Order: sequence, then structure tokens, then C-alpha cells
Amino acid sequence: MAKIQMKNAIAELDGDEMTRILWGVIKEKLLLPFIDLQVEYFDLGLKARDDSDDRITYESAQAIKRLGVGVKCATITSNTARVEEYKLKGLTPSPNGIIRAELDGTVFRKPIIVKNIQPTVSCWTKPLVLGRHAYGDVYKNCEMYVDGPGKAELVFTGKDGKEIRKTIMEMKGPGVLQGIHNLDKSIESFARACFYYGLSEKINVWFATKDTISKTYDGRFKEIFQKIYDSEYKEQFEKAGIEYFYTLIDDVVARVMKNEGGFLWACKNYDGDVMSDMVASASGSLAMMTSVLVSPDGKFEYEAAHGTVQRHYYKYLKGEKTSTNPVALIFAWTGALAKRAELDKTPELADFAVKLEKATLDTIESGVMTGDLAQLASPKATEILDSWQFIDRIAARL
Repeated sequence: MAKIQMKNAIAELDGDEMTRILWGVIKEKLLLPFIDLQVEYFDLGLKARDDSDDRITYESAQAIKRLGVGVKCATITSNTARVEEYKLKGLTPSPNGIIRAELDGTVFRKPIIVKNIQPTVSCWTKPLVLGRHAYGDVYKNCEMYVDGPGKAELVFTGKDGKEIRKTIMEMKGPGVLQGIHNLDKSIESFARACFYYGLSEKINVWFATKDTISKTYDGRFKEIFQKIYDSEYKEQFEKAGIEYFYTLIDDVVARVMKNEGGFLWACKNYDGDVMSDMVASASGSLAMMTSVLVSPDGKFEYEAAHGTVQRHYYKYLKGEKTSTNPVALIFAWTGALAKRAELDKTPELADFAVKLEKATLDTIESGVMTGDLAQLASPKATEILDSWQFIDRIAARL
């Protein structure tokens, strides 16, 4: 059988632990037999990042910007235990954080739906996409504890030396203080990425803040979203038959629990952090959740939403086969291949991505699955397989 040809390469970012093992199996069994796979390979394993002082991480981000499409395996963000375990030079930063910053991107997470895994929220019949602004707010805060009474002030000193002062609180006793910020440029990039993604997926975009309380801070988010929508995207949305909808965050939380899904919920940083875990849990499993980083100028990086599955990796090192769910890793590849096909106008590659996703979902819906899904399936699983057997079944169906 002649292999499907690719016109341009994808940036491939390899990862760590159990997901790295399965990444290789997926390529061997599900991709290389069918595609003349063209990639620029970057080893983002923890030791390789440490050895290069993260140079390789920055190089991979530049490759995504140059090629337009990347696909990433799950990676470790080190802590003190990992420094000792992997004999690192020191703590390494989050590779996802570096790549997000380099691409100025927004993360979108979407559940992978199968008929025999019912979401906890029964009305969610379509994937609910969560878009998280990944800059600023409490994640770049400045905070302090004060042990007695005094005046707390917010002070801004301009380049010209002019000061703006506001009293936060006349503290009558011990307490805590926190300062947060965001930037117009970052909010604009967030808005454009959300509208771009909504258009590319042809789904409505919802955005919510608490501007009735935070009139200046959250109000600025609301203003920027509306301005960019009106000036750059409104006509395109109307032509596509989709809409942009703004309301308060508590209103969206209430609405989403009674909605069928099928839209993009754009969230500020903290809201997105919390709500993405809620959506993932209610949808069944993080192993059934895709994640794509989208830059405002239309560069895409696809990955699984979950981590490196450390516990299963230690079992694997002992020679045990594990029933680790590879679906989100497979869908990272299909997402990247489909986007490459769209950009390069290669319908055979696009068709392959669709067929691989269908083969994966059909395998699960036939009752054949990994252990994590077997705990959730209704009707019950007919076969519970290890990761290698499960991938082989998908390959046979493909």
C-alpha cells in the first residue's frame, strides 16, 4: 500500500515517562505504516531539557511558529524530588509555560465523547470546549502578610515619575494583601485566539467575567473582547452562522449545567484553571481530553490534557504491562495531522486523521477499552486490554 504523502513537516515534541513509551508505540503501529511521516523532532524529555538549559524547548517553540503546526507528548515539570531522581542541574521551568509564552497562545481543551461513557452532566451531548487565558492574574501576583494595623495602598509610578495612589484598606489588624495585573496586549491575544478557534471549529464563543464587581479589571477584559469582536470578527462570525456571547461568570456557570455543550467557553486564568478540571472530570476522564495551544496568528500545538502517568511508568520499568489510556495521545496526533492537511490542502491526510479517530472511538464503543474507561462504561466493557493490546486493536480496525 502506498503511504500517504505530507507536503510539510510537523514539529514533534517528545516527552516523559509512560506517555513517552506510548508515543513511540502509537507512531510505530498507527502512523508509520500509513503515512510518510514528516517531522522536525525535538526531545523534550526532562534530562534533555536540563542538559540544554531549556534551549531545546525554545527551539521547539520556534519550529512550531515556523511550521505552523506542532504535536507534543506530556512532559514533566521538575520539583526537588525530580531533581534528585533524574540527577538534574537544578529545577526546570514548565515547558508548556515556555511554549505558551513564545507563541503568545491560549489553551483550548475539549472532551473526546464516546457513546458508552456518559458524562456526569447528562445534558452535555456535544463537546464543551474550555479556553483558558494563561497569563497574569493570581499566577503572577505579589502578596504579603501584615501583622498589625496600617494603611494598604495600590501605587503606580509612571515613566514620568507621576504617581497614582489608591487606598486598598485601612487595616485594623493582621491580614493578607495581594496585587495582581494583566496587560492589554495579552488580553487582545487571548481574545483573538478565542475568536480564531471559534471560527476554525464553527462553534459559538461565550466569554464571562465579573465586571459588575471588578468594574475596572474585569471590565477591561470585557471591553477588549467586544472591541476586537466588533472590529475584526463580527462579519466572519455572522457569515459562519455562529455568535459571540458575553455574560457574567456566575450566569455562565448556571447556564452550562443545563446546556447541551458544543461551544467555546472562554475563561480568565483562574476561572479556566478551575473550570477545565470540572469539565474534564464531568466528561469522564482526563485521558479523554484533547488540548490545543492556539496563537493569535494561527499557529497550533496539539497535546494530551493529562500528565506523564508516573505511577504506570514505574510499573512498566518493573516489566509490567499497564492499561494506560492512549486516546488523548492519539488525538493529539490526529489533530496535528488534520491541521497540517488543512493548511497544505492534502485531503488524503485529512481523511486518514478522521479514520484514525473513528477507529479509536469505534474500538471503545464496541466494548474494547483500557481499565480506566471500563470503570465508567455503560454497558460494561466486553474486554479490558493493556495499552499495547488496545493500540493493536485500533490498528487492526484502521
